[in-house]
Amino acid sequence: MWFRRDLRTTDLPALAEAARADRILPCFIFDDRLLTGGRFTSPRRTSFMLGCLKSLRQDLRDLGADLILRRGRPEEEIPWLATEAGATTVHWTEDFSPFATGRDRRVGSALAGAGITAIPHPGACIADRPQEIQTGQGRPYTVFSPFNRAWQEAPRRPAEARPESLKLAKRSGGGQFEAGELPDLAELGLAADDSDWQEAFEPGEAAGRVAAKEFLNRGLSEYDERRDNPAGGSSRLSPWIRWGCLSPLELEAKLGRRQGEGPRSFRSELAWRDFYASVIASHPEVTRLEYQERYRGTLDWQSDEGLLAAWREGRTGYPLVDAGMRQLVAEGWMHNRVRMVVASFLTKDLHLDWREGERHFMELLIDGDVASNNGGWQWVASTGTDPAPYFQRMFNPMTQQEKFDPEGEYVRRWVPELRKVPQGHLVRPWKMTGEEQEEAGCLIGKDYPEPVVDHAEERRFAIERYRAAADADPSDGDWRG
Repeated sequence: MWFRRDLRTTDLPALAEAARADRILPCFIFDDRLLTGGRFTSPRRTSFMLGCLKSLRQDLRDLGADLILRRGRPEEEIPWLATEAGATTVHWTEDFSPFATGRDRRVGSALAGAGITAIPHPGACIADRPQEIQTGQGRPYTVFSPFNRAWQEAPRRPAEARPESLKLAKRSGGGQFEAGELPDLAELGLAADDSDWQEAFEPGEAAGRVAAKEFLNRGLSEYDERRDNPAGGSSRLSPWIRWGCLSPLELEAKLGRRQGEGPRSFRSELAWRDFYASVIASHPEVTRLEYQERYRGTLDWQSDEGLLAAWREGRTGYPLVDAGMRQLVAEGWMHNRVRMVVASFLTKDLHLDWREGERHFMELLIDGDVASNNGGWQWVASTGTDPAPYFQRMFNPMTQQEKFDPEGEYVRRWVPELRKVPQGHLVRPWKMTGEEQEEAGCLIGKDYPEPVVDHAEERRFAIERYRAAADADPSDGDWRG
């Protein structure tokens, strides 16, 4: 059994099938191409993964097995381990990113050369293979709403129970496999991560199940009306879902027949994960290019390292944007509503390439997922699957703060220099008089920055940029779907 981003023992079809054999060899391979050599390396996300692996190893030991750790290329390590164990099959959970599909193809070919059968299983998504949810014309969906309607009706596999016990395979010569020590970041060649995400998210299946139970019992009923409030209301389950500590299928099943807008909205959020997995499986080029061909090479992205740094560090002068970017640095997580706001600010107020934001998020998010992150960034940048015109997808950071953080709880937490600013000025602190700034202990331009741009002006410029890009498209602006 080859674990990758499915670090759990409950509802894991690959593990359940492998456990039906007499012996099992659970393993995990540290691949430097992902850890240190890829586009989206992340010490923080790797640290969370290591915590999940530690938890998984203990769970497997409690069941009578272990987790065999190796470092190298899976296409070399997996066939060697399988051969040494005398295995006839290798099971894993299917993944849909371009890197994963290429890697799995290479591993499968190497196993076949050794006379061993590779068996991929569902488990990463709710639908077994979301890209196979298709239109009446036999094509993958390119817009979420019709995908969601078809997804709701798609069959579901039954959830798999956790194995009651496991027997660890021995080497063909009769000896035990060396389990291998769990490395730290330094041993993997990554810089230390001194953020406080551990205080917000405990790695591992057990912690994820506790968080899920708490949300389902206390947060689900109000989810629809509170989910856009950045100070509370979100499920905050995404790190455990991303690393497979929680089964999305099991989560959906636990909704059961619960009525109301809360369960409906949460199920829709789960559907978005499957949708973006479908998009990236069907259009792997979107990991580097705009989904909409009209915007490939036509959008005039600006380059300004000063503005990019201000955005990254939460020094834009727009409180909601700065609060979100500081939460990202501190927790390795950001509320979804705020993710949209800060993404819109980068692409449509600062006119910087969405790929800069995508890369920054993937560096710091412990729930960073190639498909969902790319899909979200392109959705906000108006280059992705969303059919709404670009001028309808521009988030005003001031009105968003007024609507979704009306008491200023979120902003005051993450931007402490604004804590004493009167509520009437918290959205636009630069409008305070000099006397009011003195009373609030916050001098604009000194304690807190002036706005780096004027939103109204940049909105007009963004509309001009997108209109020019669409007009420059040689395909005459064909919306894909």
